[in-house]
Amino acid sequence: MGRLALIESIEQVQLKKDIPDFRIGDTIKVMFKIVEGDKERQQAFSGLVIARKGSGLSENVVLYRTAYGSAMERIFMLHSPRVGKIEVVRRGKVRRSKLYYVCGATGKASKIKEKIGAQIEETPTETVEA
Repeated sequence: MGRLALIESIEQVQLKKDIPDFRIGDTIKVMFKIVEGDKERQQAFSGLVIARKGSGLSENVVLYRTAYGSAMERIFMLHSPRVGKIEVVRRGKVRRSKLYYVCGATGKASKIKEKIGAQIEETPTETVEA
């Protein structure tokens, strides 16, 4: 077994299997662990996916959000043990692979169109027979 094959086999063990399918332009919520002294808690960060880079164990995602008049950009390593649950809040419709133009934009220029009908889960309804 070569060195590269050995590294890939070790990485395969550490990859997360529960990462949902999300793309650039989607709004996602990431639960990540914060260590404060000897205590550990989970905090949610919700934002727009403006970039996704890397592959395998070093894959990361850049989230952008504006809250209370200040903008934040945060990078998360997807397969990090600090990252807990990831859930897709809203699907976006974009035609670019990187959305850095959204940073600093305000008003209508910063809006991303929503993808209508994207993976709508239907619940079965019961029909009432007379």
